[in-house]
Amino acid sequence: MKEKILTLREMYKEGADDLARAGIRDAGTDAWYLLEYVTGINRASYYGSPDRELSREEEERYRDLLKKRAGHLPLQHITGEQAFMGFTFLVNENVLIPRQDTEVLVEEALTHLKSGMEVLDLCTGSGCILISLLKLCQEITGTGSDISEKALETAEENGRRLGVEERVKWVKSDLFDRLSGSYDLIVSNPPYIRTEVIEELQEEVRLHDPRIALDGREDGLFFYRQIARESRKYMKQDGWLALEIGHDQAEAVAGLLDDAGYTQIQVKKDLAGLDRVVTGRYNKNCA
Repeated sequence: MKEKILTLREMYKEGADDLARAGIRDAGTDAWYLLEYVTGINRASYYGSPDRELSREEEERYRDLLKKRAGHLPLQHITGEQAFMGFTFLVNENVLIPRQDTEVLVEEALTHLKSGMEVLDLCTGSGCILISLLKLCQEITGTGSDISEKALETAEENGRRLGVEERVKWVKSDLFDRLSGSYDLIVSNPPYIRTEVIEELQEEVRLHDPRIALDGREDGLFFYRQIARESRKYMKQDGWLALEIGHDQAEAVAGLLDDAGYTQIQVKKDLAGLDRVVTGRYNKNCA
C-alpha cells in the first residue's frame, strides 16, 4: 500500500502537537517556523494552499528538526539564524541568541549617536548590537570586543554579511584589557545572571547559551562594577555609557555609574514594563 503523504496543514498540526507534548513553550510558533524553514513557504502561501502535499524529503527533514526542538535544542540553533532590529544574524552555540529585550538597548543608544562618532561594544557576542547601530547610523565606526575567539568569528561573519566590515574592527579582549583609544559611546549586554540562578533557567538557555555569556558571578554585578570603573579611561568627555540589565538591577547599576562620575543617569523599561537599560553621561569633572 502506498504510504500517505501529509499535507502542509496536517504536518503543521502534527508538529505543533509533538512540541506541545514535549513541553516546548510557544509550540505552535516553533512548529510553524520549522515548517517555513524546511519548505520555504510563507503565511500567505500556506493559507492559500494548506492542502499542498509535502515531498517525502520535506516530511522527513521536518520530523528530524521537530525531534531536535522537542529535545529543547533552541530553534535558532536549528535554523542558524535570528532576527534582530530588522536584520538577520547568524547564531550558534558560541554566542548568546539575540533577544527582543536587547533591542531596547540599541534603540536607546541610537538617541545618543551622531555622525563621526566611535562606538565600543563590550561582550559583543554575535555582534548584533554593534552591527545594528552601524546599519542604522551610517556615519559612525565601531569596535566590538569579546573574550571568546569563536564569538568574534561569528560577529565578523555577521559584519560581512550585513555589509559593515569596513567600519568595524573586532578585538579579543577581557573587557578593556586589550583595548585602546577613546569612544563617544560604550554599550554592553554583559553577563548579569547570578551564578546560583543559572541552574533554574530554561533548558534552552541553561544548556545551550554559552555560560560565559550568562554568569554575572555571585550577585550578578561583577561585570557592571568593572565596566563602570574602567570605562572612564576609554570614554570621551560627555560620552555615553549604555548597559542592558536584569529587571531587578536598575538601582544597583545606576549607583555604580553615579559613583564612577556618570551624570544624567536614566533607566529605560522594555515592552513588558521591566527595567532593562541604564544609561549615563561621563563628566570628567565629577569623577
